[in-house]
Amino acid sequence: MPQPLRTLETSQPLPTHADAVVIGGGIIGVFTAYYLARRGLSVALVEKGLIGAEQSSRNWGWCRQQNRDARELPMATRSLDLWAQFAADSGEDTGFQRYGLLYLSDDEGELSGWANWRDFAKTMGVTTHMLTGTQATERGRGTGRAWRGGVFSPSDGTADPSKAAPAVAAAVQKLGGSVHQHCAARGIEVQGGQVCGVVTEAGTIRTRSVVFSGGAWASSFCRQLGIRFPQATVRQSIIRVVPVDGADLPDALHTTRVSATRRSDGSYALAISGRGRVDPTPQLLRFAPQFLPMFAKRWRNIRPGGLEGVRGGHETLARWRLDAPTPMERMRILDPLPDAAAVQQTHQRAIELLPALRGTGIANAWAGFVDSTPDGVPGIGEVPGIGGFILAAGFSGHGFGIGPGAGHLIADLVTGAKPIFDPAPYRPERFSSSSWGKVADF
Repeated sequence: MPQPLRTLETSQPLPTHADAVVIGGGIIGVFTAYYLARRGLSVALVEKGLIGAEQSSRNWGWCRQQNRDARELPMATRSLDLWAQFAADSGEDTGFQRYGLLYLSDDEGELSGWANWRDFAKTMGVTTHMLTGTQATERGRGTGRAWRGGVFSPSDGTADPSKAAPAVAAAVQKLGGSVHQHCAARGIEVQGGQVCGVVTEAGTIRTRSVVFSGGAWASSFCRQLGIRFPQATVRQSIIRVVPVDGADLPDALHTTRVSATRRSDGSYALAISGRGRVDPTPQLLRFAPQFLPMFAKRWRNIRPGGLEGVRGGHETLARWRLDAPTPMERMRILDPLPDAAAVQQTHQRAIELLPALRGTGIANAWAGFVDSTPDGVPGIGEVPGIGGFILAAGFSGHGFGIGPGAGHLIADLVTGAKPIFDPAPYRPERFSSSSWGKVADF
């Protein structure tokens, strides 16, 4: 894989029974399994490839409240506390640090939008600071230029995508849960409207609770069960550079032209916010009408793609059997080609923004499929008609930072505990109506 990722030992053997089975070993799945295991449930986490190998290791690593949609803010706020608590409780290192996120801009409209969000955030108990030109220029001194203004969110931070999901999966194993890599879940068995098992390529696990957190594979998997879950993926590219020693660079910086994030090893991940390619697939054509509002809102950053989506196989409309290899076994890890033009543009913009990066080359580049819902807010909840089957997908590029909160909420739903926050905004069935709400602003 082009992006760094910690490896994890697979549990042996596959259990025949479990209180709960979590399908998908990204950040949502591992935190779900972790919180279920902490409650004493026997948990089996099954992953077709490697833990964290898809979007959970291909993102910026930001753990933020700043500029969250109102529907996601409660989850984001609780997640920040849970990131820190996880490290204390498990002893595992996710690279989480709460050093604040810095946004800089010369655009009055953008600054006004951030100020409006600041005023809203105050009502939710979230602190964020608007910066004057002088303050923004001082905090952004690594750019070597003056700024009109900015915003600093002191309680936000980042975790390391190369470490986080495997670290949480390791904690699941410490708690007695099992983690099975290269073990695709082909489907589920239902009896009397209730989940009774998960069929994997290595055997069947009997269970009455299943969580599907398979990221970009969610819609095609749900289709096998007769569930219509509208989903589209955008292919986004990231590069990594290794700066010179002693460079005066911010830990996490966002500007309209390019954003930068320091990783645990001192390297920097660089990307253009929102920039991506939409690869045409049968699934995209099927759900295109529902995604028109989102694409219309974000058309400046979205470009037509190529055949990477078809090659991945995750947006197929095909039906598959439970006793034969599935598309997930043919494509263990979605590893799409990065957009060459975006890679070069990102690097060029980064060295223009941050003088300390001049003379540094691109260490590596990669792409990932960001799975989105029509309104940009995830679908989390039990699917009507299949008791015990909980869907958790469509995190729309926001899932990494809110992974702990999402996992805790899903564990609450599985066990019948009082939800850590209101789950109503995330109900998957909202997409079956003609109007599901506005597209997320951020």
